[in-house]
Amino acid sequence: MTDVTSRDYATVSDPAEAQGDKVRSLRADAWSDLRRNPLFWISAVLIAIFALMAIWPGLFTDTSPRAFNLAEARKSPDGENWFGRDVQGYDLYARCIHGARASILVGIFAAAGTAIIGSLFGLIAGYTGGWLDALISRFAEIFFALPLILGAIIILTSLPESNSYFLIVFKVVLVFWVLGWPSIFRLMRSAVLQVRPNDYVQAARALGASPTRIIASHVLPNAVGPVIVVSTINLGVYISAEAALSFIGIGLQPPTVSWGVMISDALRAMRSAPHVLLFPAAFLSVAVLAFIMLGDAVRDAFDPKNR
Repeated sequence: MTDVTSRDYATVSDPAEAQGDKVRSLRADAWSDLRRNPLFWISAVLIAIFALMAIWPGLFTDTSPRAFNLAEARKSPDGENWFGRDVQGYDLYARCIHGARASILVGIFAAAGTAIIGSLFGLIAGYTGGWLDALISRFAEIFFALPLILGAIIILTSLPESNSYFLIVFKVVLVFWVLGWPSIFRLMRSAVLQVRPNDYVQAARALGASPTRIIASHVLPNAVGPVIVVSTINLGVYISAEAALSFIGIGLQPPTVSWGVMISDALRAMRSAPHVLLFPAAFLSVAVLAFIMLGDAVRDAFDPKNR
């Protein structure tokens, strides 16, 4: 029996390298499709604007979101206050600008966290199979079956109260991590099960590559595409979900400023001053729509049926 030399290894691993070239080609084709898609550029511009609002709100307003004037409460929009004032006399334009930070932070951290947790468990379950796959799958089904509102109430009421901005945001993000990872897990597990039987994976295993190397070099790059697409869409969904939780009083809480908190506060003036609800709802809707459009554009670009 002859030994497998490094030259032989390179020869046998050519299918994997060819597959890598194919993956890179698919990504290049996807980027080419994205550049020609007007929805991608519209959503990208909108997201860039909202990102600037979150990172550098001073570019858009020099008014503090906590500066109020009770004498002008529920004031209609005019030249001085573009969006008017809310029921407590806060400047609505300033609060809409500053509210982008909390809402977008929740969306980004929730989408990124669920993608990482779900992908990790999906890789382990899909690649190893057997009893470990069954155990992780049954564990995920427990959280998958838990309703969002009920789970949020249980988690948020169990955590200690805090006035820290980042701790308030983190508590809401934690809810989405706990309840959102099972959907990503199922997606990644299905993708891994499709990739695992391929020839380049079997060749790497036969040549003695470690499971960690096989997963990192062959399985993950070919299975992560659907997760990226769904996570992009989920980012907008989590922003909307944060607003829903804040609307019913269990999400972000004052003094944190977010679009969901503003919509919740607007209930008291919805009939007498509809502009109090209109502007934060419009910002929220446009932001969610931008992320969903971006996710749709990415999905269409990576869909092989469109080629």
